[in-house]
Amino acid sequence: MTWATPSIIGSAAFDRTHRAAVERLLAARNDAGHWTGRLSSSALSTATALNALRLVSAADHADRIAAGADWLVATQRPDGSWGDTVDSVGNLSTTLLCWAVLAALDEGAVGTSPGGARAAAIDRAAGWIRHHTGSLDGAAIASTLATIYGRDRTFSVPILTHVILCGRCGDPRAATTWRIVPQLPFEFAALPASWFRLVDMQVVSYALPALIAIGQVRHAHRPSWALPRWLRQQATGPTLARLAAIQPDNGGYLEATPLTSFVTMSLAGMGHARHEVARRGEGFLVKSQRPDGSWPIDTNLATWCTTLAVTALAAAGRLADHLDARGRAAVRGWLLGQQWRRIHPSTSAAAGGWAWTDLPGGVPDADDTSGAVTALAALAAAESGTESSTESSAVEPAVRRAAHEGLGWLAGLANRDGGIPTFCRGWGRLPFDTSCPDITAHFLRAAEAWQSAGAATRAGHRYLARTQRADGSWEPLWFGNQHHPTQANPAYGTARVVLATLDPRGAAWLIDAVQPDGGVGPAAGIPASVEETAVAVEALARVAAESPMADLRDRARAAVAAGVGWLLDRSAEGTRFPAAPIGLYFAKLWYDEALYPLVFTVAALERATRLR
Repeated sequence: MTWATPSIIGSAAFDRTHRAAVERLLAARNDAGHWTGRLSSSALSTATALNALRLVSAADHADRIAAGADWLVATQRPDGSWGDTVDSVGNLSTTLLCWAVLAALDEGAVGTSPGGARAAAIDRAAGWIRHHTGSLDGAAIASTLATIYGRDRTFSVPILTHVILCGRCGDPRAATTWRIVPQLPFEFAALPASWFRLVDMQVVSYALPALIAIGQVRHAHRPSWALPRWLRQQATGPTLARLAAIQPDNGGYLEATPLTSFVTMSLAGMGHARHEVARRGEGFLVKSQRPDGSWPIDTNLATWCTTLAVTALAAAGRLADHLDARGRAAVRGWLLGQQWRRIHPSTSAAAGGWAWTDLPGGVPDADDTSGAVTALAALAAAESGTESSTESSAVEPAVRRAAHEGLGWLAGLANRDGGIPTFCRGWGRLPFDTSCPDITAHFLRAAEAWQSAGAATRAGHRYLARTQRADGSWEPLWFGNQHHPTQANPAYGTARVVLATLDPRGAAWLIDAVQPDGGVGPAAGIPASVEETAVAVEALARVAAESPMADLRDRARAAVAAGVGWLLDRSAEGTRFPAAPIGLYFAKLWYDEALYPLVFTVAALERATRLR
């Protein structure tokens, strides 16, 4: 493929864009000197939070509920649906949640909408749902959700619970209404966490709070028969106690509005609105609402954003040129303070990992641990003035110790297939407990940054070789593209693996993915985004500089030039960075992060400077 975009690396336009992007990224730091970012507002989060506050005390939260409901009405898509972000395509899950809560609020006359806008929104949503499920009957809704989510009940059961508690499938006090909701085995939560994989859990590891609360509300309204009923009665008290024990101090499970809302509404729906867990959840939701009435999908990705920013600024080995000694010390001290020094009470994760946030609801995970370890290496290199100083005696003992504890934590997390999962060694076959290429690649980058090689890194490379697709690409877990036929994002996944491994087949796939105008999307005919183009450019810039294959280096250099040209144009030379909903949160919920297009572009341009 040939591109019309000439090589402009080193041109005045390149330098202006590079300088503007770096300055913008540095200006995005918070008062403490690190990065917080800003997650998109979420219709799904807003709908679940509204239902939780309605059930806890509609009167106490009337103004908050009205503001949230008005935000939902204002952001409904013309076809009557809602997507996970205001830029997302409509989907059944979010539309069901919004329709149900708006209808419940309308019946209860909670808040107002000018000119009957709320009633019109409810009617449009009902029509959209009928088109996709056949009817508004509970059985039809449950059947369609089962088709979407399959064996994984992590999200399908909470959706049904929300809809029923809103009174959309009959009287929520009647046992027959709850027959469409599968009974989650909340009694298993009384067992040691190490036993969970032995009992065929049908939710993933992070969803223990929902397992308990939603399992209990269903059991309270429609108890099982005989022995299961007796077992669940015996487990009710102990599992509620565990629910309280694993709740963070601020009330927000995983800092996630939907998860906290599902727990809170379930407790309120079984008459426990004043339970300590429900009260703390209520407090978290009140504090999390934004001025426009909406809620984000999660509070923030501060650790992830900070480590991405540091590694982006360090991509050309010039972190000290961008971030002065005081700034580096602030980030380094903050990162060291975020490492978990004890077993996590919710997931039983060992000490040594990092969560995605500095807030109490964070849980140690592989991606953020790899990111922190890599960022600490970049900070150490900046102190010595070399690109790879992690073996130097000049590295602070606290930094070296933290990094090696993090690498040990990651190695201990590896599944038997050699890949790295997200939170813990897999409980089973559900997505977020299985290995994935992008997280494994990030682990390999972290190990390389500290010149650490061993059995875990060799196993990681073998895992990536086995999971490479026939066309040379890899698909990630935590990122997707809503326009792709299977909502996958091989551009992101392949870029992350190529950046870590310089794999020639993966690099060739990325080169072929560069469109005639220089942009990169996940497949032919799908629009490019800043995020996807930037990660591809960063990976190919490393290939162009370091691949042992001369022909591949030349092709990669040409692709980088085309991609850089596209980024300069799309960002208006570093003055605008539109975010795309390519992030996938728990249960395939789309989000965008305002910092992603900026930080990925800085990383791409920094890498490209090596090709001058």
